[in-house]
Formats: sequence, C-alpha cells, structure tokens
Amino acid sequence: MSEKSGADILVESLIDLGVEVVFGYPGGAVLPIYDALFNHPKIRHVLVRHEQGATHMAEGYARSTGKPGVVLVTSGPGATNAVTGITDALMDSIPMVVITGQVPTQLIGTDAFQEADTVGITRHCSKHNYLVKDPAKLAGVVHEAFHIATTGRPGPVVVDIPKNVQIATAPYNRPLGFEHASYKPQTKADASAIASAVEMLAKAERPIFYTGGGVINSGPKASALLRELAELTGAPVTSTLMGLGAYPASGPQWLGMLGMHGTYEANWAMNKADLIVCIGARFDDRVTGRLDAFAPNSKKVHIDIDRSSINKTVEVDLPIVADVGNALNDMITAWKTHGHKAADLSEWWARIEGWRARNSLAYPESGEEIMPQEAIAQLYKASRSADDVIITTEVGQHQMWAAQHFGFDAPNKWLTSGGLGTMGYGFPAAIGAQVGNPDSLVVCVAGDASIQMNIQEMGTASQYRLPVKIFILNNEYMGMVRQWQELTYESRYSNSYSDSLPDFVKLAEAYGWTGIRIEGPQELEAGIRQMIDTPGPVIVDCRVAKLSNCFPMIPSGAAHTDMLLDPSQVAGIMSDEAKALV
Repeated sequence: MSEKSGADILVESLIDLGVEVVFGYPGGAVLPIYDALFNHPKIRHVLVRHEQGATHMAEGYARSTGKPGVVLVTSGPGATNAVTGITDALMDSIPMVVITGQVPTQLIGTDAFQEADTVGITRHCSKHNYLVKDPAKLAGVVHEAFHIATTGRPGPVVVDIPKNVQIATAPYNRPLGFEHASYKPQTKADASAIASAVEMLAKAERPIFYTGGGVINSGPKASALLRELAELTGAPVTSTLMGLGAYPASGPQWLGMLGMHGTYEANWAMNKADLIVCIGARFDDRVTGRLDAFAPNSKKVHIDIDRSSINKTVEVDLPIVADVGNALNDMITAWKTHGHKAADLSEWWARIEGWRARNSLAYPESGEEIMPQEAIAQLYKASRSADDVIITTEVGQHQMWAAQHFGFDAPNKWLTSGGLGTMGYGFPAAIGAQVGNPDSLVVCVAGDASIQMNIQEMGTASQYRLPVKIFILNNEYMGMVRQWQELTYESRYSNSYSDSLPDFVKLAEAYGWTGIRIEGPQELEAGIRQMIDTPGPVIVDCRVAKLSNCFPMIPSGAAHTDMLLDPSQVAGIMSDEAKALV
C-alpha cells in the first residue's frame, strides 16, 4: 500500500466520511493541509474572514442540514479565535469537528511562533479533543472524532495536528468500524421506565410536554414522533428557545415558548401541571426561574441522552436516559399496545385558555415609529410565500422578539445561540445555513450592536455569491443591556448606547450588497418585500422604536410565574441578590 502524507490522509478521511464543505482560514501551521485540499475538488472550502465566523458557519450548516460542521484553522490565534464557537457548539449540542494546526512536535512547549496549548485550552469547552503525534494514527482519530461529535449528545470535537505530522507519511487504512473503550452512549430507554412514563401520562389530569433542542438534534423523525404523541394524549406542548419548530407553532396544542421571555400560558401551565414530561431539555435557569418555586406540585419525567443533565438542577421522579427519538417511538408503541385513549382534559384546557386570554405577547401600537414586534410579524407574514425559510438570530432583544412573533412549523429552521448567548453568531450561521441550503431563503434577524461582531463576513457572502439577508432591528442601543439597566440600575444606561453606528446602506454597497433603509411603519411591508425579492445578499436597516422592551419577562431570581407583562410593573423590583443572576 502506498504511503500518503498526513495532510493527504486527513483529506482522504474527510472524503470517506462524506464531508462536502469545510469552513476555514489558512495559516502557516496548516499549509500542508491546504495544499492537499487544492487537489481534491470533492470538498468545497469556504474562506471565512475570521475563525470565529468559521465555527458559527459550521454550526449553522450543521443545524440546518443535520450533517456535522467542519472547521479548519491554523495554530495559535487561529485556534484561540475558534474557542467561542467551540464553546457555543458545546452548550447547544451541535455536531462539529474543528481541525487545528499546531507547531511541529519538537517545538511544542517552547513558546514557538504561533504556538498555543490548543488541547489544554479546549479541554473544558469541547466534547473531546486530540493531539495527533503519529500520521499512522491520524485516520483512526479523525473517524473517531466524527463518531463522537455526531453520536450521543452531539458536540464539538477538536483535532490538533502538528505541522510535521501533516508532512510525514504513513499508509492510509480506512477504518472499517471501531468500538471505543469508554464512550458508549445509551440510546435505548429502559422498557420499564417507558411503561411507567406512559402510565403516568394516561392518568395525568394536567399533563404538559416540555420540549427542547434535544428533539431537533435527534433528527426530523423525533419531531414527527413528538407531534404524534401529543395528538394521542391531547396534552399541551411548550418549548425552550432551542426547541422551537419541533412542534408546529400553528398546531392546536402549542402554548408558545416558555421561560424568561415565554408566554404567560406556557409558564403558568408548567407551574400548575400535575405531570411534566421533559423531552430533550435541561431545566436551565432561564426556564425555571427560582428553583424552589418551580412547578412545585408536579411529577416530573425527564428524557435525555445525557445522563449528567438529569437531576442536575431539578430533581425528577422518573429519569429516562435515551435518544429522545427512540424514547418517543417506544412511548407511542406502549400507548397503543395498552389501548390508552386521550383523557378528558377539557378542564385543563379551559384553564390554559384563561391564561392565554391575557394575550401576553401584545405590544403597544405606534403610528409614528416601527414597533420591533410588528417588524418581526411582518417579516413572518411576508416570508411565508417562500418555499423554505431559515431564520438565524444574533443575541438580544431582537432574538427574543423573533422567537415570540415568528411562527416555526418545522425543525431546523430556527438557528440561534441559546446556552452561551453569543453576539456575532447569527450572521455567520446564516452563511453556513445558506451554503447547506442554497435554495432556501435565509434571513439573519440582528440588532445594530450584535451584527457588528462578525460583520466582516459580508466579504465571505460576497465571494461565494450567497444571497443571505440581514434584517437589522436598529434601535441604536445594545437593547437587552439597556433593558436590564432600566430594570436593574434605575435607567443608568452605562455604555449601552451606540452613537457611532455605520451607515448600513453604504456599508452594503461597499461589499457589493443591496442596502435598504426602512424608517417608518408605512415603509415596512414594501421594504421587507423588496428584501425578499432582491437577488443576492441584502442588508435592511429597519429603524425601530428606541426604547421598546421585550415582554413578557421573568426577572432574574423570581419565580417562573412572576411575569412582568408591561413596563408599568418594572420599577423597583430587583434585589441585590437577583441582580447577581442577570
């Protein structure tokens, strides 16, 4: 068998693993890999403008296609620039393999040029990482990295390859399969636990399905099974920010998102339920509010593939460790096998309709200013004419308004940074999603502050002729920071006002994009339609009301039923203890 260089072994491994796209930025420590890529047209390389952008593009690609995202960056600053995206992928369970160059093995530990301890730096923000010192082991490591990234609870895996290993030669033996000694995620649920969960569902008078990103990560089949189980039982469904689209927003049992900026009906239904079936979510602080007041009188079933997430923050009555798709399928089978019928939940639904009547997502109307909620509602209305729509967001008020007022009826169409809350995520994620879904309408909903975090990637979209759309809700503030300062610090807006914003329309023209400015309510519908109908990339500078706040809202440290529904409830409610939880 002929020998290949380590760089060629890496590229052959990627091709054998079905990799079609790599997002990357070259540098000295990865030049052998880039030279190997030059001879392999089967892999499309997308040249980014910053390594953080590469990781978020890979996340957007992965979340919209279901395939793992792949990143290639150089040593030192290239690797450290990727750390934010690696951490983001870990928090939100996104399958991603990050290949980093490293200085030659004989120079490791000498503070060589562009050296960083990539394995040490990423140890606690990746699912697993490797430093490969032998080209003969490279193929096995790469195949194992993809296996770990895509199975169990998905996540990012880092493969650090010294430059001399990329140049050295070894035989390439395609791994035909392997079994890791310790990594063996449990994907099938215990049958007795499934039977118990089904019995609890059948007997519940006030059940609710609390769903999360794990349903979407499990694949489209899991979302279909969730919908079937909800229909069989008649129980209401709510979701975390990460789980939007797993159950359709237009579905009859949908309560909307729950949590800090969730709906009144979703949070109260969670509080008053006698059975909570948590599927692929993790009871995070933005959902539970004050723990001792969270759903105090309910039985709780928790289905999750990550054993460490169960009982981490909330004690549950029935833990089920499994892939949620498998667990949902087993629950449906058990439900039908035992002949269960949907219980009479009319009283429960009557209470829910009473909470829904509060119309917690209502917002004040203005004839002079564009309300940001109305801008999202108009975007949703206009984009429904497209065959397929993918929405990404940055992080802040605009993110919550998009979650509240844009209805998602399918999985993998909503891409946002949930766990880490990364400003700068949305635009590169939109580029990655557009690469993976070239015929889709991909819109990044952004704020005027967060869009500037990775705005250099406009050059990437231009180079590859990607028709992404950026829809900026421009209120000239770091909106969520300003809102918390109003709530917590008596409206002392310390460094949250942006008084030197770029002219986004001129910036669009500088990159060869189309720029559109919308300044009043009367221009909103036509401006959005122009954005959608314009071929190629577009920036929309939508000037919205500057001091709008995002409601409903649960203040930090409060119970999940202590919701603020309008600004009149804001003043003077935050203790110093609660401020520490913001």
